[in-house]
Amino acid sequence: MREIKLQAADQSGEFSAFIWEPKGKTSAGAVVVIQEIFGVNDSLRETAQNLMDQGFIAIAPDLFWRLEPGVNISDKTDAEWQKAFDLMNRFDQDKGIEDLKTTLAAARDLPSCNGYAGTIGYCLGGRLAVMMATRSDADVNVSYYGVGLDGLLDEFDNIEAPLMLHIAEKDEFFPAEGRAKLIDGIEDNDWIDAFVYPDVQHAFARVGGVHYDARAATIANGRTTELLAEILE
Repeated sequence: MREIKLQAADQSGEFSAFIWEPKGKTSAGAVVVIQEIFGVNDSLRETAQNLMDQGFIAIAPDLFWRLEPGVNISDKTDAEWQKAFDLMNRFDQDKGIEDLKTTLAAARDLPSCNGYAGTIGYCLGGRLAVMMATRSDADVNVSYYGVGLDGLLDEFDNIEAPLMLHIAEKDEFFPAEGRAKLIDGIEDNDWIDAFVYPDVQHAFARVGGVHYDARAATIANGRTTELLAEILE
């Protein structure tokens, strides 16, 4: 893993992005890995490492840099949850999307990249991955338990690349009514594949998380890998 600095599109400063590149591959597709509300933490870094092990370039930008650079917290204590929610509530999602677009362009420009790049995001990052599907030229986007996605339905006509949604049936941060509205709203969109995982909670695929579900995570991750390999290789 190595760290690079990227200039924000609004010229307000530089932010860090962390890159994992597969050894022995001179040309690979890139995946922008979008953080949860816990920052580019140890769990997200392990996810990026796993993507690298699968033969993809993984690049994870520090999206909270305007609030606090270098956030790395977990879901294990109340104090960490309080800090995470405070950061999320103060986070400017539109500026975050601009930082993700900058990261996407930087990923495509890496000497080891084959020119194809997509996104994968979790929780807050799952929402941002959907916003990247509607607002960027990413080649593919994958959202794990994105929150409030029904509020983005008006943008879904802008999608022109594959989008995969992994939805927890018992997501405590995305009420059933909103999930039903989302599923109904995307029914006729050929770009979108949505999967609902029964009897699991939010963050069922978080490495080392309190709600991790091995079976659901394995199934979801397999579907993700298959899609990324199809589009990015």
